[in-house]
Amino acid sequence: MAKCAICEKGAHFGISVSHSHRRSNKMWKSNIKSVRVKTDNGNAKKMYVCTSCLRSGKVERA
Repeated sequence: MAKCAICEKGAHFGISVSHSHRRSNKMWKSNIKSVRVKTDNGNAKKMYVCTSCLRSGKVERA
């Protein structure tokens, strides 16, 4: 599973509980995209970035 290169957000694990209280394992996946990002020296690099980092302006697309 990919992690965000900026905030290191990844998959979260827990237990899903139904109405009848039957428990099963659950995984919540982060919304992570592979995007081309401008680096500090002006070059473009492909990175995995979550959409919350893209929206907040923590990275700049190439």
